[in-house]
Amino acid sequence: MIFLLLVTILFVLFQLDWFWKIIYPLNYEEIIIENSLRYNLDPDLVSALVYVESRYDPDARSHKGARGLMQIMPDTGSWIAQQLNRDEGYSDDQLYIPEVNIEFGSWYLNSLNKEFNNELILVLAAYNAGRGNVKRWLEGEWTNLDLDKLPYKETREYVKQILIVYNHYKRLYNMDNYKNDFLSLYPGLICKIWNR
Repeated sequence: MIFLLLVTILFVLFQLDWFWKIIYPLNYEEIIIENSLRYNLDPDLVSALVYVESRYDPDARSHKGARGLMQIMPDTGSWIAQQLNRDEGYSDDQLYIPEVNIEFGSWYLNSLNKEFNNELILVLAAYNAGRGNVKRWLEGEWTNLDLDKLPYKETREYVKQILIVYNHYKRLYNMDNYKNDFLSLYPGLICKIWNR
C-alpha cells in the first residue's frame, strides 16, 4: 500500500513543471539571453550547457583546469579574449566571472556553429573534445549521423546528456520564444548588445 502511494506521488510530481524546474533551474537568465541574442544562439541550449558543465556554479573547476559556468579552458579563454580584442589586462581568473564566462562560452559556441554549419551534434562534440578532434573524426569513418559511433565515449555521453537537458530546458522555459519580450523588459539591453 505504501509503495503504491509513493509511486503515485512520484508519478504526480513528474507531471508538474515546478518539480522539474527544481531539478533544472534557470540562473543567470539575463546574461544568457543577452549573449544568446548577441551570438545568435538558443538560450535554452546555452542554459543546458551551463547546467551540464557546472550546475550553475561560477567557481567550478574541472580536474583538467576548465573554469567557470561554461567550463572554459584557460588557453581557450585567452584565445577568445584575443578574438574579442579584450586580451589587454585579461587573466584566466576572469573565467570565474559569470558575465565573462557566459560571453566567452557563447562566442565560442557561435564560432563552432559557423565552423560546423550549425550541426548541433558536431558543435557539442567540438565544445567538449575540441574542434581538431571532431575534424579528424569526420575525416575518418565517423559521421555525425550516428551519435553512438562517436569515437570518444566521454564526448558521446556528454553530447547525449546535453541533448537530454536541452530538451528539458526547451520544454520548461522555451526562452527562444520570449527573447523579444525580454528586450521589451530591458530596453537598454539592445544598446548594450550592439555596442560591444
